[in-house]
Amino acid sequence: MPSRSRRSYDQFCAIARALDSVGDRWTLLIVRELLAGPRRYTDLHADLPGVSTDVLASRLKHMEGEGLAERRRQARPGAGHVYELTARGRELLPVLSALSDFGAPALGKPRPTDAVRAHWWAVPLRTALEAALADMVGSPPGEPGGVVDVRLPEGAFHVRLGEQGPPWGEGAAPQRADAGLELDSEACARLAEGSATLADAIRAGSVRVTGEGPVAEALRPAG
Repeated sequence: MPSRSRRSYDQFCAIARALDSVGDRWTLLIVRELLAGPRRYTDLHADLPGVSTDVLASRLKHMEGEGLAERRRQARPGAGHVYELTARGRELLPVLSALSDFGAPALGKPRPTDAVRAHWWAVPLRTALEAALADMVGSPPGEPGGVVDVRLPEGAFHVRLGEQGPPWGEGAAPQRADAGLELDSEACARLAEGSATLADAIRAGSVRVTGEGPVAEALRPAG
């Protein structure tokens, strides 16, 4: 049963109901972080610069009440607790992908006050990768699956294509990736806003493909 501890729009409308769950400031950005898999509270706070500890705790409690996230004890040898998305929470990935598409044209240049994290490009880059592979090999988005390591000057993360596992994770993939991409934030922004396709960026040299797996071979331009 959804939590009633916070204000509701009290409208019999699916959009209003959705905003009752995720419309508060910070909630969808917490979802963005938890799409990587279980995260400790301290890690969430570190990757959500600007959120207060009280607000973060309140939003997480609300998300638990709405059935979007759950708190559980970390598996040994870890200690303490982690937060992770429920199946319903993971259904928000297409919502974040759509918001990324909508917001990308407004990015412009980074402002002096803007915080930067490499993994904030994970959702739009995953979308760009799935679209590129669908065009190159003629398969629907999500196929073929695979894991792609992504390296920017600000850091590294990996994305998972297809339906298995969290859509992205921090750092290099724990097992050998099917391909690697090396690029910078400017190239990421162009891909996110749609002013360049991944195939165009690879041909132009603003994105470098590494690795020898089938995904890497599919991404490399012919010749």
